[in-house]
Amino acid sequence: MADDGIDKEQLLALARSRSDASRAELFAVMGDLFHGQNTTLNAQERALMLDILEKLLGEVAREVRHRLAVKLADAPGVPRELAVLLANDEIDVATPILISCPALEDIDLIEIIRNRSRQHILSVAMRRDLSTQVSDALVETGDKDVIRSLLENQDAHISRATLAYLVEQSKSVDEFQEPLVRRHDLPADLARRMVYWVGAAIRQTLIERFDIDEEALDDRLEPLIRDEAETAAALAHEASAADLLSRALGNARQLTPRLLLQTLRRGEVQLFEAMFAEMGGLRLRLVNRLAYEPGGQGLAVAARGIGLNREEFATIFLLTRRAHRGKDGSSHGGFAPADLGRALEFFDRLSHAAAETVLHRWRRDPDYLFAIRSIEEGQEKRRA
Repeated sequence: MADDGIDKEQLLALARSRSDASRAELFAVMGDLFHGQNTTLNAQERALMLDILEKLLGEVAREVRHRLAVKLADAPGVPRELAVLLANDEIDVATPILISCPALEDIDLIEIIRNRSRQHILSVAMRRDLSTQVSDALVETGDKDVIRSLLENQDAHISRATLAYLVEQSKSVDEFQEPLVRRHDLPADLARRMVYWVGAAIRQTLIERFDIDEEALDDRLEPLIRDEAETAAALAHEASAADLLSRALGNARQLTPRLLLQTLRRGEVQLFEAMFAEMGGLRLRLVNRLAYEPGGQGLAVAARGIGLNREEFATIFLLTRRAHRGKDGSSHGGFAPADLGRALEFFDRLSHAAAETVLHRWRRDPDYLFAIRSIEEGQEKRRA
């Protein structure tokens, strides 16, 4: 490449070539040019590159598009048109852009919320520094998973009117209560209104954060506190009840991927784990580890082994990240934009037969990490 501009002939030659290697090289070169802070592209060069990318985006391998998206996600000066193209791509390509790329404008994000998949919308909800307009669009979806993800995103700006609406909704939607209370921007008067229907566990957090009369609060909550022991006893049996229900559904052959996803979307995490364990013939403790491990490879093996498709696995990956979010204090619980892409690449490379072999080993060997390494080592040998 010349210092005073891009080599148009080289780019056009690469674009005319139909080989995968040439297409990969073309996207790598363009990614470097857009990423390089010292490179100045004039209007003609920018238009040429965007025209080439737009025409070829659907023809290059997903892995190549994913690498371009990861490279450009945090880069300054990425053209908005390119960011929009990548943000509307398949979910593993779109996720890094949706979460991190500053080139996307509110109108682009709102368009994605209204027209793209549920996984795209969940990724938008994890985005840094969301405006109140985009937050309102997320709430308008009415999707509880999306709204909870938004509430757990401390970088999102949410208007007072929307917070007031969600506080009112939390009367009947229990999963909104805790993330609402933990928001740094929850006004004190809304907190006072909310305390009368939240549980005793959240009560202490509210008292510590806001100036609330404990005696008056206890007068309101006394019936709940009196029944606390009975509630705790019922919750202690929740896991076994979920296990019994899952076994009954399994015996009746009613456990399906659709039911599994519906259960997780409703926030019934213990029941989801029990159903997943029943479908895979796995121990519940192992499923607890697989579902929330950082890289998602174990979850990919189990999902492929029980016959879930790519979209179903992507949804479970995003929702389990959300369920486990916040333990490290970050906005999205240690979930990096590239994690979903890597997990889906692993899922795509993994055959059903190989996954079933690993599941068979897991049923008798709790050391699932060794099994994952065995698969990855075998794949590396075949590629060598």
